[in-house]
Amino acid sequence: MSVNTNAIGGKRLNKRASLTDTNLLLIITIAVFFVMYIMAIVFLGKGFTKPQMFFNILNENASLLVLSCGMTLVMITGGIDISVGQVTSLVCMACAVNLEFNGGNVFTSMLIALGIGLAFGIVQGFLVAYLEFQPFIVTLAGMFFAKGMTTIICSDRVNVTEPGFDALSKTEVTVPFMGSYNKVGDFIPAFVEIGVIVAILVVVLLFVFLRWTKLGRSFYAVGGNNQSANMLGINVKLTKFLAHVLCGLCAGIGGYLFFLHARSGSPLHAQGAEMNAIASSIIGGTMLSGGVGNIVGTLFGVLSLATIKNIVTSLGLDDPWWTNITVAAMLCIFLLVQSVILARKNKNKK
Repeated sequence: MSVNTNAIGGKRLNKRASLTDTNLLLIITIAVFFVMYIMAIVFLGKGFTKPQMFFNILNENASLLVLSCGMTLVMITGGIDISVGQVTSLVCMACAVNLEFNGGNVFTSMLIALGIGLAFGIVQGFLVAYLEFQPFIVTLAGMFFAKGMTTIICSDRVNVTEPGFDALSKTEVTVPFMGSYNKVGDFIPAFVEIGVIVAILVVVLLFVFLRWTKLGRSFYAVGGNNQSANMLGINVKLTKFLAHVLCGLCAGIGGYLFFLHARSGSPLHAQGAEMNAIASSIIGGTMLSGGVGNIVGTLFGVLSLATIKNIVTSLGLDDPWWTNITVAAMLCIFLLVQSVILARKNKNKK
């Protein structure tokens, strides 16, 4: 029996090219972050050299990191979820009302957050995967529903004073051997909030999930080509459904981390968080066309987005449109890079 070595060699080359494309996007993302941070140190003073400056970026964006990880999962399968920002706001308000007015505690508020996230993930996942509605339309409806429900629960800001939650929200984890000296000469150790520990744990778990589990690899197969994935025996509908469920779960977790950081509920919380999550995923190397993405890249995408915002603020450009313009420029650059890589990938297939 003869073997078509050219076909086998072609498959190997395509596989290598695909891996190279993913790794290339990740390398570009990491390089951009380090270049921006070094430039900030050189041109904006020594404030950026203090470890706490970097850890503050994580403290302020722990929630966004988890939301972006969930967004990455959905985008890898070729979908999108624009409801995560309003789900975050809904989680904050529901948990705040539970703690402040209904006699709840930390554990009941956590269950509420996870329940809200899973409910949105299950309903939206079912509509997208099994009824084959467009993900954008489904999650747009979810966004409006979450926004309306937030206002129905309470239209005013609710500050939380429950002792158990207050203690948890103020928990700080000291980073060993990291810190800086103040003007008096006292050493101030660096710290991260408890939300950062949870966010990093989510990153690690999802990285392992995508890289070393059968379902995680199925996400890439479905995003790359639905028909090919179906021919390989992958349940495409179930895979898309689970991607939205996991994204909803991440929205619940991310919403609670936002709640821990803000210590309040408000209809104005997390406005635009869904756009920041999408931007972080794209900057992190996740392709809008699906099939390509990396959780580690998403982590650096969040760091890059936060760093560029800090740089703009440090330059004295406090008006919000300067930040929006800068983020838009970054997105255009990364989308251009993705287009070049996608064209190269299609050329290799031929």
